[in-house]
Amino acid sequence: MDYNIQQWLPTTKKEVEQRGWKSIDVILFTGDAYVDHPSFGGAVIGRLLESLGLNVAIVPQPNWQDDLRDFKKLGKPNLFFGISPGCMDSMVNHYTAAKRRRSDDAYTPGNRSGARPDMPTIVYSKILKELFPDTPVIIGGIEASLRRFTHYDYWKDSLKPSILHESQADMLVYGMGEKPLTEICRMLQRGIPFQSLTNIPQTSVIRHKDEKYATNKKWQTITLASHEECLSDKRKYATNFRYIEEESNSIHAAKLVQPIGDELIIVNPPYPPMTTAEIDAIYDLPFTRLPHPKYRGKEIPAYNMIRHSITMHRGCFGGCAFCTISAHQGKFISSRSEASILREVQHVCDMPDFKGTITDLGGPSANMYMIKGKDHRICEKCKRPSCLHPTVCKNLNTDHSHLLHLYNQVRRDTRVKHCFVGSGIRYDLSMHRTGNKEVDAINREYLETVIRHHVSGRFKVAPEHTSDKVLHLMRKPSFKLFRELTVRFNAINNKEHLKQQIIPYFISSHPGCSLEDMADLAINTKELDFKLEQVQDFTPTPMTLATDMYYSGFHPYSLRKIQSAKTETEKKRQNIFFFWYKREFKNEIIGILSKLKRTDLVKRLYSNKNK
Repeated sequence: MDYNIQQWLPTTKKEVEQRGWKSIDVILFTGDAYVDHPSFGGAVIGRLLESLGLNVAIVPQPNWQDDLRDFKKLGKPNLFFGISPGCMDSMVNHYTAAKRRRSDDAYTPGNRSGARPDMPTIVYSKILKELFPDTPVIIGGIEASLRRFTHYDYWKDSLKPSILHESQADMLVYGMGEKPLTEICRMLQRGIPFQSLTNIPQTSVIRHKDEKYATNKKWQTITLASHEECLSDKRKYATNFRYIEEESNSIHAAKLVQPIGDELIIVNPPYPPMTTAEIDAIYDLPFTRLPHPKYRGKEIPAYNMIRHSITMHRGCFGGCAFCTISAHQGKFISSRSEASILREVQHVCDMPDFKGTITDLGGPSANMYMIKGKDHRICEKCKRPSCLHPTVCKNLNTDHSHLLHLYNQVRRDTRVKHCFVGSGIRYDLSMHRTGNKEVDAINREYLETVIRHHVSGRFKVAPEHTSDKVLHLMRKPSFKLFRELTVRFNAINNKEHLKQQIIPYFISSHPGCSLEDMADLAINTKELDFKLEQVQDFTPTPMTLATDMYYSGFHPYSLRKIQSAKTETEKKRQNIFFFWYKREFKNEIIGILSKLKRTDLVKRLYSNKNK
């Protein structure tokens, strides 16, 4: 394929020289391969900074184990170094729930493991601060967002301080970084010293407790329990989480301050959600949608998955206990315009390797596009972490008509043979009965349209569990609703003469989940004639409600005690209930339930009924 290397951001000194630059304003380091696609954070930030008129270079997957030439090769930038460690948290990328090292890395050419360290944010930042001590380093991305306060590290089984403290970086940008980075660059270009940038929303800095710093006087300040207090008192650690979650998802949020030693971790409140015009501008940036040419001949699995996919919106108001999206993208939805999405459809259709299938037209939760509160004034006062739990908010407009119209528009394109919705769908949102006959009819039509036209044979949904007790802790709807979904799914398939499967996702070992709850899951899935394949063991990741419960043993909102399966043996005993139908697990499951004196569950699981 013919290409012009200058279509990509420069990655080497030679590429910089080909552009005739005398200096570089910002140098980005990323733990992923450089794929110039709007699904890759490093590319998005690079293109954004480029659109501000800056000279931007990117160093993908630098070698941190040699003489550090990758960190030195482009020299010192005029403004700052930026670190975007990757689209996926490095520890989840590197390790299984059982803490075993993975042998692959989907974000690396050839699916090769070992191209990045554990915690590249910390490793890259410390190297840069040692080599260029006077040049500011800004850290961002999901790894930094989830670790901006004291957090539990599952892989080291210990509480860690803010990653800003541990990495020695100068500033942390959390969440979607376009707005704060734009403001940072504008300030620096005006000659304002980096050290003075302490009042920019959605950023975090460290200052000595006696040091004066600029702030916004309109911001309320909440002081959290210190890092040292969290180390000595799990209740205080748990209580911190409630403030962090509520303020991360509030329109008028407070500034959060956490002491550590003689210093303060200062986390400014977030910017308002991006407007449609603002998010459209990001997706209209000149992405090539391709990996950098230096990877020719090597496949990047993560890119292959998303190359023909389209993101419609950011944010998720589901607030699932085990999910990190609200901590990173927030609960308020920022939706692209239909025109912007259809322009991207055309870009995808123009790709030489496009064969007619858009693999995903979605978002964090695919059916939250254009959905928001009916009365914004109510949303401005809201502290609920979820708009769907424990019940669907009465102020939420659940009308799916925007999505239906968009789907219809995409299907009209003669070059699009298939357009699948591969992202998760919140069926509790589309099946919610509002009492408004018109809206309820539209939402029934939405579900039917998805099943008829936008499923690739396997309709993936996430009930997560069957026990109402566990589902309540997960912030998920009752399993009764999933049973209703299966009835509707089967009816639509029969009506349309389709042979599709519904593929449910389930989690074992979630905080509050007992062996009896797993037996309940086995019995319920047996009754529905499922032999599960999409399952996972709960992995504690920083800054989620579930992880807080797992480590502290308390629910942050009620402070009632919560038990969790923690040892490898406890986790394995829960996990085998997914596979109750396998002969090799039958005796073990019967033994577990017999010890619990639950022979009634044995009879329900292994009777000949409902087979």
